[in-house]
Amino acid sequence: MRKICSGCRDGVDFEIPFVMAFQPIVDTASGRPFAYEALIRGAGGESAFSVLSQVNEANRYSFDQACRVKAIETAMAAGIMDGDARLSINFLPNAVYSPMACIQLTLRTAQAQGLPVDRLIFEFTENEQMGAPEHVGGIIETYKQIGFSVAIDDFGAGHSGLDRFVRFRPDEVKLDMELVRDIDTDPRRRAIVRAMVGMCAELDTLLIAEGVETAAEAAMLIDLGVRYHQGYWYARPALARLPEIQAHA
Repeated sequence: MRKICSGCRDGVDFEIPFVMAFQPIVDTASGRPFAYEALIRGAGGESAFSVLSQVNEANRYSFDQACRVKAIETAMAAGIMDGDARLSINFLPNAVYSPMACIQLTLRTAQAQGLPVDRLIFEFTENEQMGAPEHVGGIIETYKQIGFSVAIDDFGAGHSGLDRFVRFRPDEVKLDMELVRDIDTDPRRRAIVRAMVGMCAELDTLLIAEGVETAAEAAMLIDLGVRYHQGYWYARPALARLPEIQAHA
């Protein structure tokens, strides 16, 4: 356990090269970025899978730490502080041994770079296999106490989404793209998303639609009350820079 904790603290043991790309989460009411999600890419711009396929039990801790550091440093170099957009980082709950101990490198990096902690969002996916729910809940509560926001990614893709929504009380929920795809022509998808809009409004949870690819999807989501969108319709991920939002946003 000592080796794991050391890697978790300093993140220096992860030797696989990678870079960060960024994609905006758009506030459709203003046409401005609400946040930028940091996305893993290979050192030459290869897919996320090229890196994630090399993550295993032995290097998961250092990988998680290295991603946080790289995301913060790259976003700051790209000029995220030029506006008020937040930075959204994916994290692995199974890579957090002690919430307060394992967050120290993130806090030091944010402080050194001049990024306020309330500008950070941490996403975890509904699809990920987790350990004890109590442990995950402890991570989320610690992050909220520090000042981070917490989001459930890919909501609606797994089997325990509503249970996690109730248990973990996220600040944000990101609709899985399978619920977004062709929503303009599919009444079942519209009914589900309409219900989720009402649920999130009642529980004061921000709802984000992922994978928005067409004008028709974007328009329908806005009609349903989903204000925040992410997807190719607005901008494709850009390596090491914050991409411009398309004018039609």
